[in-house]
Amino acid sequence: MNAAPGFLAVALLCAALGAWGQASEVARPDPVVEKRLKGLAEELRCLVCQNQTIADSNAPLAQDLRREIRTQISQGRTDSDIRAYMVQRYGDFVLYRPPFNAATALLWGGPAVLLVAGMVVLVLTVRRRKVPVDRPAGTKGGRKIQALLEDDA
Repeated sequence: MNAAPGFLAVALLCAALGAWGQASEVARPDPVVEKRLKGLAEELRCLVCQNQTIADSNAPLAQDLRREIRTQISQGRTDSDIRAYMVQRYGDFVLYRPPFNAATALLWGGPAVLLVAGMVVLVLTVRRRKVPVDRPAGTKGGRKIQALLEDDA
């Protein structure tokens, strides 16, 4: 009956050593895989954060996507295959630089259109506010000014 606690202690020690051995394996990733992963992760948008790449995001989905990319790299897929898989699964939105096509034309051309529209509004506003400096004395406003100047003298 005294053997049970000893057996339990040995089993726990083996489990702890097994976990420790796995941790050292994870601590030394393949540098080639990590370089490819980093390059791809900087091209893909985090679908949770939306303003960060999956390389910069700590969201659980970004971690899952990095893990998926690592798996696909280890399966021998090319970078373009992995990008195509992500686009097929999540759409063009997952790409940080989406391709120019009919669906993304507004995304690419929108800033230029807004800039031109803003410049047109600015020019029209400035032209409307422009007040002539010299009014001829014969106009109604010119006569009022002349009368005010003469009253002060």
